[in-house]
Amino acid sequence: MTQQSEWLKVESLDLEAQGVAHNTEGKVVFIEGALPGEEVQVTVGRKKNNWEQGALVAMRRESSQRVVPGCPNFGLHAGACGGCKMQHLHTGAQVAVKQRVVEDNLWHLGKVKPETLLRPIEGPAWGYRYRARFSVRYVAKKGQVLIGFHERKSRYVADMQVCKVVPAVVSDMLMPLRELIASMAERDRLPQIELAMGEQVIALVLRHLNPLPDSDLTKLREFAAAHPGVQWWLQPKGPDTVKLLDEGGPELAYTLPEFGVVMPFKPTDFTQVNPHINTVLVGRALRLLQVRKNERVIDWFCGLGNFTLPLATQAREVLGIEGSETLVQRSRENARRNGLDGNTAFVARNLFEMTPELLAADGVADKWLVDPPREGAFALAKAVADIAQDPSLAPGWTPPQRIVYVSCNPATLARDAGLLVNVAGYRCTAASAVNMFPHTAHVESIAVFER
Repeated sequence: MTQQSEWLKVESLDLEAQGVAHNTEGKVVFIEGALPGEEVQVTVGRKKNNWEQGALVAMRRESSQRVVPGCPNFGLHAGACGGCKMQHLHTGAQVAVKQRVVEDNLWHLGKVKPETLLRPIEGPAWGYRYRARFSVRYVAKKGQVLIGFHERKSRYVADMQVCKVVPAVVSDMLMPLRELIASMAERDRLPQIELAMGEQVIALVLRHLNPLPDSDLTKLREFAAAHPGVQWWLQPKGPDTVKLLDEGGPELAYTLPEFGVVMPFKPTDFTQVNPHINTVLVGRALRLLQVRKNERVIDWFCGLGNFTLPLATQAREVLGIEGSETLVQRSRENARRNGLDGNTAFVARNLFEMTPELLAADGVADKWLVDPPREGAFALAKAVADIAQDPSLAPGWTPPQRIVYVSCNPATLARDAGLLVNVAGYRCTAASAVNMFPHTAHVESIAVFER
């Protein structure tokens, strides 16, 4: 049966960087690879009651923002790398789209309109990715190893010989890594290599399902000796089992020069993928928070102390709260390392089960920094809203004057903002997008709330 096609005008992009159009029946059609303003010929491959999925087959009007992708692995065809979705769109336009996503989510999901839209935070478009998780697959039929991201909409590993979003030194290593793994005895039991770069170290975490024989360990050491900066870590099971192949050498760490802070970390710890943006983001967050020397601050979802330690250089006291006891211990060590343990404290708590009583137990703070995972900070925002509606739930507790909320999911930010603004009595005074992941549809943002 021949598929029907029609010409459609693309109106916008969705959160997956697909073009959005309406067909002659008024039904929404999602089109991969199409950009706003383009007129494209589409064949529909999937139909639902309210929407259809279309494939772009021809174009008669092209967007002025369409560019030639910068990486040979990018494309819509079978076998193309699925790591990036927006390389065909000018980077400036990508940022504008993400800014609009933040605005639209805040309004449509949270009924919140920021009083000021700040300039989006953006940085290098290429070579920015200091963290990555590469799948490894030995293809016996071809007698070769593939190392890279998964193919678009597939479990297969893309045949990547270069990668333009990781630093050039890592991209140049992809083919030598393939040769290394192919030469190892356990080559078909090595499913993953995780990259975590610091300022002096390129940490490569090798996931191995069986113990590695001495011959394989020797090959890893020879590879590290031939590639300056490479440090092998071994991971036999979960992330907690990660261990250096050989002790010694430079420390895996990043710095926040504006605050004189050094942050050591393990390669499986959560750190931001893009260190260039993280440096700017921490500086902007602290300027927006406007912390004074006599103030107490709480850093919710503090992780390793990425915001806590810079805050401690400005505030009287900072409390960092995190769900993982392991990360809390790491935060304490980092505070000691930076001479900031005198005015910092850290506790482990399940932040997805917050209540007004628990909130009050942490005491009154002048300012909050909130940096949750994708699930957002719903329980925290709801506890604040509940106290606003019934102060007897937390006698004597007062909400912070200002909150800076750093988000990696505009939908959960909007949900939480709705509670803070429409129930708890805050104003959203500012917001902006943060282009942490250029060429992907991932949207980070920052918002400021004041009472």
